[in-house]
Amino acid sequence: MPLVDMPLAELQKYAGRNPRPADFDEYWEAALADMRAIDPAVELVPHGLKASFAECFDLYFTGAVGARVHAKYLRPKNVPEPHPAVVVLHGYSGSSGDWCNYLSYVGQGFSVVALDCRGQGGYSEDVGGVVGNTLHGHIIRGLTNALNGQPEKFLFRQIFLDCAQLAGIVMDMPEVDANRVGATGASQGGGLTLACAALEPRIKFAAPIYPFLCDYQRVWEMDLAVGAYEELRTYFRQFDPLHERQEEIFNCLGYIDNQHLAPCIRAEVLMPVGLMDTICPPSTQYAAYNKIQSIKNVVLYPDYGHEGLPGVSDKIFDFMAQL
Repeated sequence: MPLVDMPLAELQKYAGRNPRPADFDEYWEAALADMRAIDPAVELVPHGLKASFAECFDLYFTGAVGARVHAKYLRPKNVPEPHPAVVVLHGYSGSSGDWCNYLSYVGQGFSVVALDCRGQGGYSEDVGGVVGNTLHGHIIRGLTNALNGQPEKFLFRQIFLDCAQLAGIVMDMPEVDANRVGATGASQGGGLTLACAALEPRIKFAAPIYPFLCDYQRVWEMDLAVGAYEELRTYFRQFDPLHERQEEIFNCLGYIDNQHLAPCIRAEVLMPVGLMDTICPPSTQYAAYNKIQSIKNVVLYPDYGHEGLPGVSDKIFDFMAQL
């Protein structure tokens, strides 16, 4: 089998390269305390999709730093008892997409909520307030602040919290059984699935597809800070061209590295991985997967990269159907 990364036997024991900040646990405990102190002021606005078996709503809530965050919420009609739900998270720079994409789950008797990540392709608010480059992406949004002692300014801290907060909002819906909620997404959505399941440990099933936002230093060392990770190169070129603060930079990025959140996951995990992935290298994905302590399985696609994986949507549908 051709290799773009480590052999499979090494992937299966790889422990990650990006450092974990010494106060990582305290950082996320404080973040969750801030989240729980917010009045989400949830608003449901009916949406007129012509689906005979579904009710559709634009859902708005107040998230971290006061932003109004948007998601699509669909629930089945005429389901008498509390039923399962799935949180769906989208890829980098995208949005929650079309309403009809979620009707298969509604037809199965699930509610579905699909987040619009703030500052990306949907209708969520990005309130800003950071120093430095935001042109090429969100990983480095707030990095200069973090280097100056304000790691709470990371945009992905806010987005991770949006995912956990939204999951909690759905779990509180009277029609939803809070003990039967799953989360899924691909690429950025895969990374956010890991974060959501870690920060909202009531998530029962999690299906992250080739997750992004893992093991930043490994990406850099593989010379793959291109495409989705290009902003890492941008930051060094613009703000640290001699790499004088390289160790500090990767340590700060450790606050928003999903491999360090992964041990908090209690959900059963199903993770599809393409072994030819040069966007989110397999080793970075395994850095997170290997730290998950709950029931887990990986689905390997040896000849596929960061692309559509045949049959994966069906596998995840059947996985979630167990809820």
